[in-house]
Amino acid sequence: MAISKKSRPNEEMEVSDVPASLAGDVQKPAGDHDAVFGEITEEGPNYRNVGWMGTVALMMKTMIGLGVLSIPSAFNTLGIVPGVICMCTIAGITTWSNYIVGVFKLRHREVYGIDDAGGLIFGRAGREILGAAFCIYWIFVSGSGMLGISIGLNAISHHGTCTAVFVAVAAIIGLCLASIRTLGRISWIAWVGLVSILSSIFIVTVAVGVQDRPSAAPQEGHWTSDYKIVNHPSFTEAATALSSLVFAYAGTPAFFPIAAEMRDPRLYTRALVICQVGVTATYLAIGCVVYYFCGSYVASPALGSAGPLMKKICYGLALPGLAATTTIVIHLPSKYIFLRLMRGSKHLISNSAVHWGTWLGCTFGTTIIAYIIASAIPVFGDLVSLIGALLGTLMSFQPMGCMWLYDNWSKDKQDRTAKWYVMVCWSSFVILSGTFLMIGGTYGSVVSIINSYKASGGSAAWSCADNSNSV
Repeated sequence: MAISKKSRPNEEMEVSDVPASLAGDVQKPAGDHDAVFGEITEEGPNYRNVGWMGTVALMMKTMIGLGVLSIPSAFNTLGIVPGVICMCTIAGITTWSNYIVGVFKLRHREVYGIDDAGGLIFGRAGREILGAAFCIYWIFVSGSGMLGISIGLNAISHHGTCTAVFVAVAAIIGLCLASIRTLGRISWIAWVGLVSILSSIFIVTVAVGVQDRPSAAPQEGHWTSDYKIVNHPSFTEAATALSSLVFAYAGTPAFFPIAAEMRDPRLYTRALVICQVGVTATYLAIGCVVYYFCGSYVASPALGSAGPLMKKICYGLALPGLAATTTIVIHLPSKYIFLRLMRGSKHLISNSAVHWGTWLGCTFGTTIIAYIIASAIPVFGDLVSLIGALLGTLMSFQPMGCMWLYDNWSKDKQDRTAKWYVMVCWSSFVILSGTFLMIGGTYGSVVSIINSYKASGGSAAWSCADNSNSV
């Protein structure tokens, strides 16, 4: 691994590197120079205007979406005890990965996205590979968000019109909101979406606990939940379940641009701790309670587990959350492309026609690609799982282990303490475990795609069929 002279592992910490607990949430003054965006002035967008509470909302919303509702199904595959152990392990690894994102940003202020980190560590190849992975991953997640909105609209309207129309409506909503230029102005959407999705999933969690049986269970005779303490899945089933858990925490690549737009990146760790604790507590509560009461009859996504009426109510409440997720995941790849085109140009921070034309072109192009992928690919759901297993894992584990090694490997022998050796082993473990999960999850997803084709050939392109019937 090449170690650049730009890394400063042995130098004294700058004032900007002080712990977040000692820093104040200070507004970024107009006219200041930013290593990524250049001069921040009052004449253009303020890209450094996300407070630490807005950061919490953006972080949590990139992770908590309909992906959380696949957790009970993962517990059904693994068993509740192995499921909880695996989830907590993944939560611990991704928390460290997310922490390293903030540390790396403070040490290398010129870093905006994961591609910049890849460029520092691996050169041009690393920049281009991770940049392409970042765009592809979030564009596919954008398509998934559009389908999520279409499922919600179908559920609350009794399939009021062709599903292809609902997907188009979702794309228009995402395009309009994602075209807001800064994450600081999008953070209020993240708050609304977070409250919305949390209300929805906690209501379905309560509902499955008070009802007699889940909607998918036999409706006559005595019924008890068939939940399993420990299950014995095949390798493919276990790999797919683990991929679902990883995907639930795979917001890590979004944390780079979020940190880049913070008013004070020193408060990143504070926001991260609140985010990870809240997300993990939510996942554990929902996963354990819903699976305990539903057993193998849990729906995936789980909003359909409590019957038709509750499905309508929960999807109605979830719609703003689904729209917020779609907004953010369209904005992220659009902003990445925009910065690649405009970085170093006066148009990046101005309100010029070139600025607006390029920005709207990026959001429109991203939205159209996501819409086409979501509507035209017959096995889209399984393909999203494949992209999540391959690219989501790739960008949430291995780069962060490499980032720590990049900043610390060149320490002199006298500075290599016991802690240094432990961290080298830990970073190596993160890289190896991420690679194992990536390969295993990708294999499981490919097998699932093959089985889907054998069973039904997948769904039709631009289908009008009600996609809420199966959830």
